[in-house]
Amino acid sequence: MSWLITGGAGYIGSHVVRAMAGAGESVVVVDDMTGGRADRLPAGVPLEKGSVLDRDLLDRVLREHAVTGIVHIAAKKQVAESVANPLLYYRQNVEGMRVLLDAAVDAGVSRLLFSSSAAVYGSPDVDLVTERTPCAPINPYGETKLAGEWMTAAVGRAHGMATAALRYFNVAGAAAPELADDGAHNLVPMVFERLAAGRAPLVFGDDYPTPDGTCVRDYIHVADIASAHLAAARRLAADPGARLVLNVGRGEGVSVREMVRVIQEVTGLTGVAPEIGPRRPGDPARVVAAADLVHRELGWTARYGVREMVESAWRGWTLRHPA
Repeated sequence: MSWLITGGAGYIGSHVVRAMAGAGESVVVVDDMTGGRADRLPAGVPLEKGSVLDRDLLDRVLREHAVTGIVHIAAKKQVAESVANPLLYYRQNVEGMRVLLDAAVDAGVSRLLFSSSAAVYGSPDVDLVTERTPCAPINPYGETKLAGEWMTAAVGRAHGMATAALRYFNVAGAAAPELADDGAHNLVPMVFERLAAGRAPLVFGDDYPTPDGTCVRDYIHVADIASAHLAAARRLAADPGARLVLNVGRGEGVSVREMVRVIQEVTGLTGVAPEIGPRRPGDPARVVAAADLVHRELGWTARYGVREMVESAWRGWTLRHPA
């Protein structure tokens, strides 16, 4: 098969590209480069710079590269930004998905893998979130991801396209230092930045109904996310009738305060108590995955723990921010 990976020059996308290309899959990338870097891509992987909103670009790429499957990762993904600017998120994430699916159908693409999010669940009142937990997103980002799932499933049924949606949880770490997350809005690089500047780590809210008052999340190594995408793509290639919706997580909750403690231990930048700020709009108290279905369907299990995530992310941070 020949796979188009949208958003493939970004943090998560570049890991998926490396995993799939390294496993012998034929890959082409479309990325608008707002959060992407060409130097993240392996040599020989074609990069087409542009937006999934550009139908002419998509038609050309799908035709010229004889694309038979799509891995759709490109999206706006900051919760607080989505609350402040919901129309931007609906345009990029929902209209972008519509344009991509329209082009895929016209080009006869037979497989589509959608990178969704645990944000579709909202703030579920359960210890572990299963794929049957009702979806009730509490921010526009989660709403757009759920809409993307609906569109993917509907198009798959209508046009005989094998589909999968991967609802992944909180991503951290790096498979190689040069691929590390340099986004200032994700917890691990945000804490790195503040500690390196001699400032206290910032925690958004300590009055949540959790054991230590801070949000609890299921953190997963980005290399595990990449291997899950490869496993899902191969399942779609082998199973033309696939209709999958799967959590991708470790099934272990870690609070923000606990995560900050691990970051301080790994970096050696200890002795500074976190600064407690106000809650961020749209943040749920606890979201932790039940990950047994993805193991049954794909034979996939997360390999890495929290400390490995932080250590690998720190190697990437120090590479890009030498002392």
